[in-house]
Order: sequence, then C-alpha cells, then structure tokens
Amino acid sequence: MSKTIIKVENLSKRYRIGLKEEKAQTFAEQLVRTLKYPIQNFRQIRNLGKFGEEEEGVHWALKDVSFEVKEGEVLGIIGKNGAGKSTLLKILSRITEPTSGRITVEGRIAALLEVGTGFHPELSGRENIYMNGTILGMTKKEIDRKLDEIIDFSGIEKFVDTPIKFYSSGMKVRLGFSVAAHLDPEILVIDEVLAVGDFEFQKKCLGKMEDVSQKEGRTVLFVSHNMEAVRNLCGRSVLLKDGNLEAIDETSETLKSYLVGEVSNNYLNVQEAGIVGKGNKNIQLEEIIVSSNKDRLQELETGEPLSIKLRYKVKNNLNLSKARVDLRIDNQYNQRILWMSSESKSGFEFGKNEIVFEFPKNPLLPGTYNLTVYIHDGVDVADWFSNVLTFSVDNSGDLFNTLKVPEGQTNIYLPFEVL
Repeated sequence: MSKTIIKVENLSKRYRIGLKEEKAQTFAEQLVRTLKYPIQNFRQIRNLGKFGEEEEGVHWALKDVSFEVKEGEVLGIIGKNGAGKSTLLKILSRITEPTSGRITVEGRIAALLEVGTGFHPELSGRENIYMNGTILGMTKKEIDRKLDEIIDFSGIEKFVDTPIKFYSSGMKVRLGFSVAAHLDPEILVIDEVLAVGDFEFQKKCLGKMEDVSQKEGRTVLFVSHNMEAVRNLCGRSVLLKDGNLEAIDETSETLKSYLVGEVSNNYLNVQEAGIVGKGNKNIQLEEIIVSSNKDRLQELETGEPLSIKLRYKVKNNLNLSKARVDLRIDNQYNQRILWMSSESKSGFEFGKNEIVFEFPKNPLLPGTYNLTVYIHDGVDVADWFSNVLTFSVDNSGDLFNTLKVPEGQTNIYLPFEVL
C-alpha cells in the first residue's frame, strides 16, 4: 500500500482586506476625521496581526481543510475562481504560511504556479535552469545530465541564452514546466498556468505528467478548470468552495458534485439579481437560461444539445420589425469563441417575449465561458449586458463529429436555430 506523502490537517488561511473609506458629508465632519486620523492609524497598525472571527475586512481563503495524498497519486484540485485553490498550492509550496493547521510533506516540491515564478529576469534561460535546480537541492552534475532534455522539451533552444525578461509568457511557461518536471522532484505542483501555452505544448505537458506519475511514481497536484483534463489525468480530486473542502473522492464523483452545483449558475433572473444593463430599456432583459434542454435546466456537455433562452419585456407600441438579439460567448481568458445574432433567421419576431438559440450539438470544449447579451430595438441599444453569466461545459462528448471542417476551409460555420 502506498505511503502518505502529503498530509493536510485543519488548514486555514485568512487575509485582511481593505475596506472602502467613509467620506465626510460636511467640512466640520472632515475636520474631526482629520484630527482623529493619527490615532486611528496607530490602532490599525497595532492590530494588523489580530483577527476577529467575524471581523469586517477579514477574508478566509481557506478554512479547516484536511486531506491526504498518497505517493505516486495524481490529485486534481477543482473549484470556481476564488475557491482557495491557488492559496492551497502556495501554502503547500511554502510560498506563504497558513494561519492555522499543519502540513506534513515528504520529499522535494517543484511548483509551477504563475508565469515566471521562480525565474530571475536578468538571468538567461540556461542560468535559470541551474538556479532552479540548486533551489530544489540538485547538484551541478545532476542538472548537467538533465540540461539537454529540459531545453529540448521546452522548445526554446534558440533563446535559451537570452535573458528571461525578453521571454513571452508562453516561453516562460514552457521553460518553467520543463524545469519543474525534469529536475526529479518527488512532488510536482501545477496550477492553471498551463493554459497559457499552445495546444500542442499542453498535450506534451499532460503526457509528461502522466509519465511522471505512472512510470516514475512521483506525486502530482493538478489545478485546472479543464474538467476533461482533470477527468483523464486524476484518479481522485478535491473540490473547494469558498475556502471549504466540499468533497474529496474519485474524480468522476467529485466532478458530479461540482457540476451539479454549477447547473444552478446556468440560470439568471436579471431583475432579482439587481443587474442593470446599458441602453434605453425599450426592450428589457429579464431572464437567461443556458441548458442542454430548452424546457428545463440540465448540465452542459460538448456534443450534446445547447439551448440559450432569453426572456424579456417590451415597451408598448414599439415597432420591432428591425429589432435583434446578439449573443457573444467568451472563454475564461476573454477570447471570443462564438457570436450569434437573431438576424441570421429571416422573419424573426418578438411576439412571445422570449427567444431561444439552439445548437443541435454543443460546439464548446470543456471549460468555463462568459455570456454577453446585446439587444437592439432597431434604432438604438435597448439592453446590453457584458459577461452577465458564467457557465461551464463538461465532457468531450462527440466533439470531432460536432465540428466537421471541409479540407482547406479555415472558418467553421456553427449552425444554430432561433425559435
């Protein structure tokens, strides 16, 4: 039976965050505040290290998290942005200290958390390889043996003697991952930073992590929003939510817990949420439903049906003959993936006060996406919401039968129906 290589016990981390400064309403009130400021400032400095349990301005990034990782295991760590994933990895990598709790680690950790982390900008790529190896406790002879392999895997041979400060973010990620994976750490910690690399390099990285765990018996902690990569690579996964440990189980079960919770985020009542769009409000958005079924909420999967339903209200006596709805879908890096317009269907009318955009097969890869809604009344902007709803897509489904591109064609037409 594999031994425990990482043990996390009741781990918590809290930060003091800035609060909005109160503004004086009168000159007299401002004068009093100015006189009191030195005393208040002294008290704040004195209390910087003191945290009340529910004190305003205190944020718990992690709270009472416990789990174990076995030797040779690939553990996924998933959760929405702000769930505490990166904070956990920084504590495990000794970059920051926990507020309370204990971590026991057996072996050297190599971490790739942020682009350029651990690199000295004035040193060349080659010099940074030696510096990183030394920090991990490697001797010069050990690094010499691995040097050619590291440079070859990174694919930056031409620039290896150029200072790191001239590298692009993608080049830094290539070199950083190559160094971390090849310098024989017992534990490899990888954050979402891999998403900066191109598709081919991501495939190389995922293949290398598989080799590191299965063939070399090393432990990998992998944070990603790519659910399919987590599903394929990780035997078990941890789900974090608002700093708390929601689940730790086989990856398939943990993903179910995560995605079932995410389905509720596929629905938004704009009015109840208090979100105000830009525009003249001649046509006013009320609800958004993103689902695999136009009649009820279902989690989204690549290759399965995709339905985006909008409900709205229209001012009386408004001529809607030239009105239209545009939808834009961006990925988590704010890159536009899809643009849809109701104008693509002739004879569109707003008679039912709802519109449904439907794809027979969802063309979106597994990941997180942002939806922008633009409603035009035929003359001017009526209601415009930028990145109003975030939703997730799971599974690789029937992807390659979903997108069939004729030979020599570079643009993909994604057919959808407006109902």
